[in-house]
Amino acid sequence: MQVSNAFESQARRLTRLAAVATLSAVLAACGSSVKLEDAAPVADRSSSSLAGGNGGAGANGLGQRGISGVQADGFKAGQAPANVERVVYFDFDSYAVRPEFSGLIDAHAKFLNGNSQRRVNLEGHTDERGGREYNLALGQKRAEAVRRALAVSGVSDSQMEAVSFGKEKPAAQGSNEEAWAQNRRVELTYR
Repeated sequence: MQVSNAFESQARRLTRLAAVATLSAVLAACGSSVKLEDAAPVADRSSSSLAGGNGGAGANGLGQRGISGVQADGFKAGQAPANVERVVYFDFDSYAVRPEFSGLIDAHAKFLNGNSQRRVNLEGHTDERGGREYNLALGQKRAEAVRRALAVSGVSDSQMEAVSFGKEKPAAQGSNEEAWAQNRRVELTYR
């Protein structure tokens, strides 16, 4: 009987060791070796860096107008900016805010600066390519890049929250460049 008990005890130890080794191998395989850079470049668009100090007209010459000629002023207190796009799009595998979205960022910054009680969620999204962990990290980097751009324009950190949905909430279905381009985004959602 003692030989049988010793054999069973050793068999249990080997089984536990094999289970731990298998679990370790599975967890190591799930780990991501992809390292995203810590910070995307954000241009300083604060009023002290704008040329001429003409009410927000910097080097881009937009003045009081937002992206695509949408008026950036005239917001009513307590309302989210109407007639202003609420989505910033990104290039593949990138979280740098593209220059064409500076007017949109400025319009939202102006609204938030004039309505300190308002809060905005910056919801980062990615296309379907890549693993879940990588896409969650990339979506967070995109949301943080928009947050930094708004902060440079004077928006308080307490008014913004950056979150990531990764590839979990696509705006467009499909496995083609058109759908992917629509899914690489940050949505500004007011609360």
